[in-house]
Amino acid sequence: MATWAIGDVQGCFRTLERLLGRLGVRDGDRLWLAGDLVNRGPRSLEVLRWAREQGPRLTCVLGNHDLHLLGVASGWRRLKPSDTLEPVLKAPDRGALLDWLRAQPLLHRDGRFVMVHAGLLPAWSLDDAEELAREAEAALRGEGAERVFLSLKDDPPEWRADLKKRHRVRLAVFAFTRMRVCSREGQPRDGFAGPPEQAPKGCVPWFDAPGRRSANATVITGHWAAAGLRVRPDLIALDSGCVWGRSLSAVRLDDGAVHQEPFGD
Repeated sequence: MATWAIGDVQGCFRTLERLLGRLGVRDGDRLWLAGDLVNRGPRSLEVLRWAREQGPRLTCVLGNHDLHLLGVASGWRRLKPSDTLEPVLKAPDRGALLDWLRAQPLLHRDGRFVMVHAGLLPAWSLDDAEELAREAEAALRGEGAERVFLSLKDDPPEWRADLKKRHRVRLAVFAFTRMRVCSREGQPRDGFAGPPEQAPKGCVPWFDAPGRRSANATVITGHWAAAGLRVRPDLIALDSGCVWGRSLSAVRLDDGAVHQEPFGD
């Protein structure tokens, strides 16, 4: 039984199908998706239907585009010109698909592997991150979810251990689904999407921050297409820009084998 980590699909269903075929995925194999199942690619509806049908063999975490879909579907966000979500919103099985997506976690932890869509703040231990993820997931699914979604447009707060709950949740969702860089002191920074080597002055990629407390684990992420595929003992960064016409990446967690499938619709 193999475990394959894959990301970011973003509606590129045909590329995903070809990738799985080339990997020779069997019934007993497990599939981990690093978030952003939907949007910008042409077949988000097909991706969601396929993912829901996989049952317990599939593990995925929520990405920023997945949250955007949930926000639009709830009337808390507006569609953007670049969105390709209307087939999902108009689908007869929309309710079941959105319920399935809403139930997915922000963080998945299994042994030495931890999967989030974007990143972890350097100050967080794995236990801290897992606790914050569970709190944020409950808030996103609860009666106050609208307030949480609306707050995500604001800049993330600076991290302190005594943050009030609403600020903790906003920061946690930002870190797990959107963060790329942080200050050298480990505070979150927004607004940068370029290559890691061009990080703004005073900022570093979150995974290279000094004193990062999660460095003893292997953190699996997507989100940062400009960073490309990066595999090292403490990091598997999967987003290799499939939706931008590049490739969809998969890493076998059992032995580190890598496969990249060129984009093809």
